[in-house]
Amino acid sequence: MRVLGLDPGSRRTGFGVVEREASRLRAVAFGVASAPARLPLAERLHAIVRRVDEVLDAWTPDAVAVEEAFYHESVRSTLVLGHVRGALLVAAVARGLPVAEYTPRAVKLSVTGTGAASKQQVDFMVRRLLGLRESLPVDAADALGVALCHINRSRRTAPARAATAAAQRLEALLQRRVRTS
Repeated sequence: MRVLGLDPGSRRTGFGVVEREASRLRAVAFGVASAPARLPLAERLHAIVRRVDEVLDAWTPDAVAVEEAFYHESVRSTLVLGHVRGALLVAAVARGLPVAEYTPRAVKLSVTGTGAASKQQVDFMVRRLLGLRESLPVDAADALGVALCHINRSRRTAPARAATAAAQRLEALLQRRVRTS
């Protein structure tokens, strides 16, 4: 499973691609999609989405996980962040990719074991879980954390999804037999 994690920002959007093979986790790519602050919002959105599209083309993830917006004291900042998130969601859905959204608290809890973890704790645990030695840009560390959160959640729900899919296949088979009888 390969997941693209995104930490939206109107000037700097972190991205991180994490791959899980069996129980092994690996950071495939990470970085920051940025746009000059002097650009109008629409052009900043375009620049960020264009960079995320390049990441999607290069690393072909199976799913995209996006950090949900937290509320700033500034209503304008919250609205701008909502525009960035919307553009990122559309970019993922346009490619037919499943999208999951996680609160900052859920990401911190998944990666560090506490929902009140500091940025430094998240960075430390992301590097430790992925075996990275180099320091990470804060936005990239957060994005890798979002991808790890999705992988952790998927692991827990995979057996339930498999059971549901098996039950649906059995139901479809039984319905076909009833129609042909």
